[in-house]
Amino acid sequence: MEFLTVKEVLKDLVLLPAGPLILALLGLALFHFTRWRRSGTALCAVAILGFWWLALPITADVLGRAGERYPALDLRQIPHADAIVILGGGARAAAEYGGPAPSLITLQRLAYGAFVARATGLPILVTGTAHEAAAMRNSLQRDFGVPAQWVEDRSLDTQQNAERSAVILKRANASTIVLVTSASHMSRAVVEFRALGFAVIPAPTGMWVLQEWQWRRWVPSVDALARSQSALYEDLGNFVQALRVRWRARGTHQ
Repeated sequence: MEFLTVKEVLKDLVLLPAGPLILALLGLALFHFTRWRRSGTALCAVAILGFWWLALPITADVLGRAGERYPALDLRQIPHADAIVILGGGARAAAEYGGPAPSLITLQRLAYGAFVARATGLPILVTGTAHEAAAMRNSLQRDFGVPAQWVEDRSLDTQQNAERSAVILKRANASTIVLVTSASHMSRAVVEFRALGFAVIPAPTGMWVLQEWQWRRWVPSVDALARSQSALYEDLGNFVQALRVRWRARGTHQ
């Protein structure tokens, strides 16, 4: 869990809201304690304007839509597959349940995964950290009446989700999966599972819809800031994944 904690702290420092605030503080320090007063003023201005821009619903919409690469799954034509894989998206300590419970993002994925399972009759694999996997397994049974046939509970990121789920799925002779995760996260997840030889049917959830209308799209909001933060996090993840894939390819050719 130490790796996951460090990763989350770094993410929080680089992205919203801490990222722009750190830039603004650096600008203030340059303005007050060095000769680079103009540079400090410019850095503060960039941080404040950037924060404002990312808090606009119209900006969050553009960033969110840009990260969605796959359309909604058409369940009118039930896909031929061997299993449904639902990726974890966080868990919380829940005294009311006496243990871990899914975060809102994970719950959204579970609800859609259960919906797909009822429509297709396919077995479900849930994958995540120990807390995520326990929360997902319990929630599927308790809240949706759908059991998880397999539980993978040692993954700390998307790459490990794929690698450790692959061991279970291949043991069950499953080669085609319906992959359930957030729409913004789907492209990264598909790359990881396809790299391991799986045929992947994307089943994205939490897809972009217009939430604010007319002039409200130009008024900053906490919700828009959170949506921008999520989109930027996925962009960062896609960038790191692309670097890793390129490094692998380079090593293979050598």
